[in-house]
Amino acid sequence: MKRREFLTNAALGTTAAAATGGWSSFAQSPQPSRNDTASSAAGGGEPAFPATPGLTRYVSEFIANTKYDDLPAEGIAHGKNTLLDAFGVGLAGSVSSPATHVRLYLEKGGWLKGEASIWGTSQRAAPRFAALANGISIHADDFDDTGSSLHSSAPLLPAVVAHCEVGRRSGKDLMLAYQIGVEVENRIGDAISPEHKASGFHTAGTCGVFGSTAASAKLLGLAPAVTAMALGIAGSESSGLRRNYGTMTKSFNAGHAAEGGVVAAGLAAAGFTAAPDILEAKLGFFQAYGRSYDPHLIMGRLGNPWMFISPGDMVKRFPCGTIQQPIMDLVLRLMGEHHITAHDVARVEVGGNQRNIETLMRHQPKNGLEAKFSMEFAIAVLLVEGKAGLAQFTDAVVQRPAVQAMISRVRYYRDPQFDKLAAAGADIRPYSWKRASSRFISPTAAPSSASRSPRRGARKIP
Repeated sequence: MKRREFLTNAALGTTAAAATGGWSSFAQSPQPSRNDTASSAAGGGEPAFPATPGLTRYVSEFIANTKYDDLPAEGIAHGKNTLLDAFGVGLAGSVSSPATHVRLYLEKGGWLKGEASIWGTSQRAAPRFAALANGISIHADDFDDTGSSLHSSAPLLPAVVAHCEVGRRSGKDLMLAYQIGVEVENRIGDAISPEHKASGFHTAGTCGVFGSTAASAKLLGLAPAVTAMALGIAGSESSGLRRNYGTMTKSFNAGHAAEGGVVAAGLAAAGFTAAPDILEAKLGFFQAYGRSYDPHLIMGRLGNPWMFISPGDMVKRFPCGTIQQPIMDLVLRLMGEHHITAHDVARVEVGGNQRNIETLMRHQPKNGLEAKFSMEFAIAVLLVEGKAGLAQFTDAVVQRPAVQAMISRVRYYRDPQFDKLAAAGADIRPYSWKRASSRFISPTAAPSSASRSPRRGARKIP
């Protein structure tokens, strides 16, 4: 099912009842259909590492040989919508603290000279530094799009735009490189073992650099063999840790990936060498970063179908983590249908699976960046202010006494049943007698990404 259709097909309605003491909501996604439990070597318990000779060569040939005419019209249309969203989010993020600080860093280093634009300013820099700054801007507010396994645009689009601006490339060249990059980074992220994220890696940085490298290699016209060198270099650029969620460095992970792709492709074009089998080889990316991978999720899958068509790319409604999105939707709906305000609510309890609890680690946020990874704040600010846009995810709002008081009434806890279901549920307990409940199921969401919003239409910010 395409993500842009899931709200229509998966919402199961609301009901109201009396004298039971609470408003309840439930958001569920199925267990992953991929290798959560890799096959084990005999007697050792270690996952068996797949043998897929030629995988990096396959990816390199896809990058080098794909033409604009190979892109389906539907994929181009969705790509345009996502591009517009990413540009808008990037402009909004250009006034954020992370974006301001990285520009100060570039200025002090004497690197604000070149032909590539730094968005939201009159400044210019070399492509690699423009990609760094603009990648941070797109991801700074955590308002950017999400593909099947990572934030697609932030680690990729700034590199594409910088190359096209400096090289005076066409819109078709831009779209082709962007689509190729999105395809490569998401399929790599799909294929790697779930242990990759569970160990603390941030896919926007670790997998996004391969998307940036793929797009840069395409725009530089690299042959397949040279593209494989670029991917090998990208393997050593790959980085990003989830512990930095709720800090400026989360957006750096994406910006660094965008910059890293420009560097990797540029070095390969200049004759720099690397392992030609960086993805599938032992001691290569998949083994080092996840211990295993599912070759069926990448080999033969590039452009078959295109990621923008299936499963699709998500445009967020709220400027915070993907995990909070479905619960926030449900809370807003219940508030509207049953006229709930903060004064009505005694407490809110949200159960989630272990991976989501670990991701949303900011249980008592003190600033706007931390609030983006706090389930407690996401619910509290809706109840107190009735909305959760960019103006709400600020230090001042987070620190308001009324918001902090409501945060203390929200409990986010691990529920073992959701570890099995890869789901999340919420129970809103009022002071009064009435109850309202709703149920929501997302059949396409991964366990660390429970919400998938429609692709069509304008962004709606309550």
